[in-house]
Amino acid sequence: MHAEAGPAIALAKQGYFFVGGHYFETKDGRFMSDQMYVKYQIPLHHTHSYPLVLFSGGGQSGLNYEGTPDGREGWADYFLRQGYAVYVLDQPARARSPYHPDAVGPTLRTPTLWVERQFTAPERFNRWPQAKLHTQWPGAGVEGDPIFDQLMGQQFPTLASFPKQQELNRDAGSALLDRIGPAILLTHSQSSAFGWLIADARPQLVKGIVAIEPNGPPAHELVNQGAPDWFEDGPLTRPYGLTTPQLAYDPPLAPGEQLTFVRKDHAGTPDLALCWEQAEPARKLVNLEKIPVLLVQSEASYHAPYDYCTVRYLRQAGVENTTYIKLADLGIHGNGHMMMLEK
Repeated sequence: MHAEAGPAIALAKQGYFFVGGHYFETKDGRFMSDQMYVKYQIPLHHTHSYPLVLFSGGGQSGLNYEGTPDGREGWADYFLRQGYAVYVLDQPARARSPYHPDAVGPTLRTPTLWVERQFTAPERFNRWPQAKLHTQWPGAGVEGDPIFDQLMGQQFPTLASFPKQQELNRDAGSALLDRIGPAILLTHSQSSAFGWLIADARPQLVKGIVAIEPNGPPAHELVNQGAPDWFEDGPLTRPYGLTTPQLAYDPPLAPGEQLTFVRKDHAGTPDLALCWEQAEPARKLVNLEKIPVLLVQSEASYHAPYDYCTVRYLRQAGVENTTYIKLADLGIHGNGHMMMLEK
């Protein structure tokens, strides 16, 4: 999409590169896989010590931050205007990061109905209590609407194995910080799992995490099933609380030992899901404890019933410098999960 331009942004430098990756053999020769595409822009008036690294969520790419489906400027331009250097990436095996099925396995696709229900028109489906509050998608939010069609045009297949995605992004993201130095990670949805893993692997290089509606809730999946019961617990897919691959805890887990989770027996209000937390005494996320975290939640998203569980989990695990912002508390109403593309 052509973005509606604001005042010109003066850049000192811009370009792209790839990080991570390895060569592998096939019957057709040697190829590279698992590399991550990174676009960078450094403003002329560079006023912040640490750059922002922008991760997109499931089925998405760096396009989420480079503009909006209705032609407005994206978050990347906004942050450049604030004096931040910005690194926008595409996850390994997605979009501008080449995908090799014989190296990383099969993919899944995102159908239009799922995008409508979860992202652009949740108010039409009423799968969670807050869905009816959604007002801020810039269009009808359904197939055939030109703005929706632009969004569907940028949906990418995603690796079927989410554990594999987490490993690839942990490794490539760590390689990125090794190259550019200390940075602030801005993650969205699925990619928040990558942020926790990168911070665990490179705690000295992650100076903060902005988690936009992070992958969750902790430990067990949550199934939105509509009224009257609304929520049902799914399987344990995050055995390390926030991730599938291992995170470092203190006291450390012995070989083969698993974290123990307990389900809270009340949520406070009927529109919130019940949380899973560690059994006490809780182990601490030793490599994340000193990293400030900002968790941002919109009013109408499917995350609205459970993002508070992620905040509770982080604080229980010793990440006490966790700030929780609900946009509605700031007078910003009606947004859904794809807030960076909405009004």
